[in-house]
Amino acid sequence: MALNGILSIDLAVKNPDELSEFWQRRGLTADASGTLGTADRNKQITVVEDDYRHLAALHLSCETEQDLANIAKRLKDMGVESTISGTTLTCKDPIVDHAITVEVGAPAPLTPSPDRSLNSSGKINRDGLRADAITELKPRSPRRLGHVVIGTPHFEKVTDFYINGLGFKVSDQILNGIATFMRVESDHHNLFIHPGFTSHLNHYALEVDDVDAIGKLGMEVLAERPDANVVGVGRHNLGANMFWYLTDPSGNMFEFFSDMDQITDDEDWARNHCKRDWEGSDGPAGFSVWGPKEPESFINQPDLFEIAAAREARGLI
Repeated sequence: MALNGILSIDLAVKNPDELSEFWQRRGLTADASGTLGTADRNKQITVVEDDYRHLAALHLSCETEQDLANIAKRLKDMGVESTISGTTLTCKDPIVDHAITVEVGAPAPLTPSPDRSLNSSGKINRDGLRADAITELKPRSPRRLGHVVIGTPHFEKVTDFYINGLGFKVSDQILNGIATFMRVESDHHNLFIHPGFTSHLNHYALEVDDVDAIGKLGMEVLAERPDANVVGVGRHNLGANMFWYLTDPSGNMFEFFSDMDQITDDEDWARNHCKRDWEGSDGPAGFSVWGPKEPESFINQPDLFEIAAAREARGLI
């Protein structure tokens, strides 16, 4: 796989300090430039100022300089301009309009999550001890940025750009491309594209250790922002990850997730598991195996008219 990592994103919001402080209270660290990081990866989210919320930049990595040249050629064939400087390629998403960089390298490795002993029927793994979730003094911090989700009325063109231009791998599709899960790492998805009223950031997702971490971090957010809940806790069908969706102070939806399907053999997945015609939300690939169904606001977020007006004022389709 030429592309091999999602490195970080830039989030544009009206009040960068408010959003940065929100994530610092969740355990992320910040430098003077507004960049937020985790214990293992010091650059995951850079918060910038703008007059409406949107994804401002997506930073990816690839294996070799030849990969950059291959990406540049594919983009040129699609009519998309790009520039290579040293070991970094830059371009723009031609529809959604955020900046994209691809640099030779890879995401920093993660330290393994601590082993947590779980008791189950007929098997005692934790004898005479309380569960770690009871004794830990504070919620465990997010481990990394895992994926982003983009909604757009031009989903065919945007999907084509990421797959046939940049080189994302398809993991699963709903109804032959109405919505597409795609990856650059072993995660089932690092990017999901679905139809939307206007091109916008649907949500960004941070991986945490386990369902206890999801629950405790989510409850901490609700204690601070009681109206932040969107949907959760549950387990998705496609990707199979545990989830809880909430909103940040800037109006972005975000997800705490854990236990996502991992794909390390691309050929096996494509041959035996990938499906291009999963049905919609009422089919076998519905929103969740268990847990709440997605509310209307999950797709039709309340500020989409504001975002559409801001994009129109900038001449964006």
